[in-house]
Amino acid sequence: MRRFTDPILRSRVAPVGLCLLAMSACTASNASTENEADLEARARAIHERVITLDTHDDINPANFTAERNYTMDLPTQVTLPKMEEGGLDVAWFIVYVGQGELNEEGYRRAHRQALEKFQAIHRLTEEIAPDRIGLALTSDDVRRIVAEGRKVAMIGVENAYSLGTDLSNIEKFYELGARYISLAHNGHSQFADSNTGERDGVWLHGGLSELGRQAIAEMNRLGILVDISHPSKEANMQAMELSRAPVIASHSAARALGDVSRNLDDEQLIRLKENGGVVQTVAFRSYVNPEKARAHREARDSVSRSVAEEMGFEMVDRRTLFTMAPADRERYMEGFRAVQAAAEPRMAEVNARAPDVNVSDFVDHIDYLVNLIGIDHVGISSDFDGGGGVEGWDDASETFNVTLELVRRGYTEDEIAKIWSGNLLRALDEAQAVAAEIQAGAE
Repeated sequence: MRRFTDPILRSRVAPVGLCLLAMSACTASNASTENEADLEARARAIHERVITLDTHDDINPANFTAERNYTMDLPTQVTLPKMEEGGLDVAWFIVYVGQGELNEEGYRRAHRQALEKFQAIHRLTEEIAPDRIGLALTSDDVRRIVAEGRKVAMIGVENAYSLGTDLSNIEKFYELGARYISLAHNGHSQFADSNTGERDGVWLHGGLSELGRQAIAEMNRLGILVDISHPSKEANMQAMELSRAPVIASHSAARALGDVSRNLDDEQLIRLKENGGVVQTVAFRSYVNPEKARAHREARDSVSRSVAEEMGFEMVDRRTLFTMAPADRERYMEGFRAVQAAAEPRMAEVNARAPDVNVSDFVDHIDYLVNLIGIDHVGISSDFDGGGGVEGWDDASETFNVTLELVRRGYTEDEIAKIWSGNLLRALDEAQAVAAEIQAGAE
């Protein structure tokens, strides 16, 4: 299938699926003869048939209790009602702990926080709503649970900092359900340098530490995917060289379209293809289109600050927000949501003056990645409840809009199935096959 390389053309022209290999395999209709209602109906049918999978959804354990949980209509971007409304089949819930001091006290605290998140996910799938969502450990589990009519939870670990320096904790996390781990987040960990080193040019390891190299070997042995979202470029290149299994970037976009250190440049992407890995394109406004996101945010913030001042609410910046204790952050967000609700009637003028980053901008990244590294190496992630979302896909209830935009661009059902879940599940299968070979050779 042809892809337009000019982002302006991609946003204005719906490419048509080319039936070059087999006419019967081409399902994309000519956009000039298919009306909007028919196109949407075709997209909905595809959306219902494929397995939709999002590799990055942050969680707060406070939302996984008997009194407050994902069966309810919470203000979070992901809940079971929102997944059901939007047709999102699989959510990877994230065991995330922020970067702290590289000492035993910091490791112990982070480890406790990580275990709380593992326990929360297990409560949801085993006690709170096992009739509506099940925990998957393999691709076969995913397909079985979906066939049963339930949603699927999977577990990823963001920031290996919570492992401490005891590599046996990798197997402990594996037994708890972790199927990918990133070696760093925002700040250098004991395992790897972070992309944030680009800010000041200060690096701790020159890529991976020796412990990081050992961690990759252990992850390969167990069948845990190595996640290269957040570590430095040097750490990522080293990880792809070392890993015997495909790696993933669980929530990253293309740096060529969004020049921020969190995105992957072409060299990393081409190496990822050679490794057999998958980049899960992230719908995070400031990574998708930094300039557009900045202009829109500044316009919205101006209105929000004015409303907050009227309401007597003190707003804080994003960095301050993420350094708050979880309970303090939740209280802040309740107040912030009240400000947003009060400011919403004035946002139409903001959108007219500074349009938001939207689903079309997001799919521009998918187009770019497919052009560069091929349809077999591209997937989808949202980073919901961790800052992610774009206009049109701002919570799980709007998931269909991504499929609709892919259909508009001329992607076939087989291609959409690969992007939504097939590629990621293939990488997981291959990682688990590598683990079986390693373990068989060790016996």
